Amino acid sequence: MAAPQLERAGFLIILAGYLLVGALYTMYTPAWQAPDEPAHYNYIGQIAERGCCPRIEPGDWDNAALSLMTSTRFAPQHLRLLPGVQYEDHQPPLYYLLAAPLFQLANGELIPLRLLSVALGAGVVALSFVISRQLLPDQPHIALAVMALVAFLPQHVAMLAAVNNDALAELLVALCLWWIIGYLDADTPLSPLDKSGGSKTRADSLERVGKKRYVDKFSHSLWAAGLLVGAAFITKITIYFLALLVPVAIWLRWREEKGELSELARSLAVFALVAGAVGGLWWLRNAHEYNFPDILALGAHDAVVADQLRTADYIATNGLVAYLTGMAGTLLKSSFGQFGWMALPLDGVLGGWLYRMYGLLLLLGVAGAWQAMKRITRSARIILLGAVGLVGLQTLYYNLEFVQWQGRYFFPALIPLSLIVICGANHWLRRWAWARWLLTLGLICLPVVDVYLLFRVIVPGLSP
Repeated sequence: MAAPQLERAGFLIILAGYLLVGALYTMYTPAWQAPDEPAHYNYIGQIAERGCCPRIEPGDWDNAALSLMTSTRFAPQHLRLLPGVQYEDHQPPLYYLLAAPLFQLANGELIPLRLLSVALGAGVVALSFVISRQLLPDQPHIALAVMALVAFLPQHVAMLAAVNNDALAELLVALCLWWIIGYLDADTPLSPLDKSGGSKTRADSLERVGKKRYVDKFSHSLWAAGLLVGAAFITKITIYFLALLVPVAIWLRWREEKGELSELARSLAVFALVAGAVGGLWWLRNAHEYNFPDILALGAHDAVVADQLRTADYIATNGLVAYLTGMAGTLLKSSFGQFGWMALPLDGVLGGWLYRMYGLLLLLGVAGAWQAMKRITRSARIILLGAVGLVGLQTLYYNLEFVQWQGRYFFPALIPLSLIVICGANHWLRRWAWARWLLTLGLICLPVVDVYLLFRVIVPGLSP
C-alpha cells in the first residue's frame, strides 16, 4: 500500500474507532454520570419548552440535593430532585440552541443528545489531524498519533460522549487554530496560479502586485476569524482565550510582512468588530439580566454556588503544600481518567500502570519538546504555546476561588498539547527510522483501554 493510501487508511480507522467508542460510551455510561450533565440537560430542556434563555437564580444550586444524588449514583428514588439542578443557566446559549430541536424530536431522551456531542467531537478529532499535518507536512506519523491521542484519551472520550457544551467549544477552538495556521502559512497564495501556471507564493505575490492588494485579498478571512471567535463568545467562557490568540496571529503576520501600522489597525478592527458584534448581543442581554458590569454572569453564578468548597478554606484547613500537591496530582490523573463526578480514579486499575504509562508519555514529551518543536515555524510555536499557556492560566484562575481540580479544563488546548507531547516523545525515536511509527501504533490501540474502562470500571462503578 502506498504511503498516501496508508495515511488515509489510518485517518479513517482512527475516526471510525472514535465514533464507535464514543457511541459505546453514550449508550453504556450510566445516566447523569458525567460532570454537570444534569445541569446542561436541564438548560436544553428549558429552551425546548420555554425558549431562550434561562436565568441563573438562587436555588439553581442545591449542594445537599446534588450530593445525595451523586453519592447514591443517581438512584431512581432521588431523581425527583434532578429538574432542580440548573446551575449552568449562566452559560452562553449556542450549544443549547443547537441541541433544543433534537431534545424535542427525541422527546428528551438522553442518548440522542449524547450522540450530538460525539458528532461534534468527530470534527475535533479530524481537525487535530489536519492541523498537525499542516504544521508538519513531512511527518504523517505524528499527525496520526496526535489524532489518536485526541480521539482515544479516556477522559476526553467520556466528556465528548456526555451532554455538555464542551464538544462545540473544542470544535470552535480547532477551527480557529486551523484558520490561524493557514493565515500564518508563508506559502499561502495570493491567487491560485500565476500567468506561467505555477503556484504563486506570498513573496512572489508581494513583489508583483504590492502589499495593498495582498492585504485586501486576506482581509475577507478576518471576517471568518471574527465569526468563529464571536461564536466562541456565545458558546463557553473557557474558550474566550481565542479573543487573544487571533490578534496575536494577526500581529505575527503583520510583523513578518513588515506592513504599515495602519494595516495592522485595520486588520484588528475588522476582526474585533465582527467578533464583538456577535458576542455583544449576549453581553447586552446579561447586562440587562444581571446588571452591569456582570456581562458574563459570573458574579451571579458565584453567588448561587457560594457554598462550594473554596480554596481559602481548603488551604486554611490542610495547608498550602497539601493544596498544591493535591491539585497537581489530581489535575494530571483526571486529564487521563477519573470518571463520574470525579468519583472513580484509576489508581488501582491494572495495578496503576495506566497512570504510570501516561505520566511517562508526558515526561518524554515535555523533555523532548524543545528540540522537536523547532521543525515548526516560530509563529506557529507561539500560537501553540500561547493556547496552552492561556488555558493553563485560566485553570489556575478558577482554582483561586473554588477547588476545581479537574483535568478536563485543559481540553480546550488538547490539540496543541497533544502535538507538543507527541513531537517531544517522537524526538527520542528519531534515530531509528523503523521506530517512528511505534508511538502511533501504540496510541491507535488505546480504544482497547477505553472499552475496558467502560465495561470494567465505569459501568460497575457508577451504576445505581
